[in-house]
Amino acid sequence: MATKMTEEQARAYWRRNLSLMVKLLVVWFIVSYGCGILLVDVLNQFQLGGYKLGFWFAQQGSIYTFVVLIFIYRWRMAALDREFDVEED
Repeated sequence: MATKMTEEQARAYWRRNLSLMVKLLVVWFIVSYGCGILLVDVLNQFQLGGYKLGFWFAQQGSIYTFVVLIFIYRWRMAALDREFDVEED
């Protein structure tokens, strides 16, 4: 059963949540913008499944990365909820 947090605990919980979101969004930005746009010429020297790697990142890689980041966020938030004793039943 979840307990009521103090205001200080609520701020700490929200700060950790925001920190996690920012880190995951930075990873997604690097993969989608960096690998799909900025580094496309370098990555296109390699192939993945018959496609140039830069093209693959622009079309599929950022989507796959986003899905993986969703699962990482869910896993990390479940741990954070347990730590602050606010997990749902």
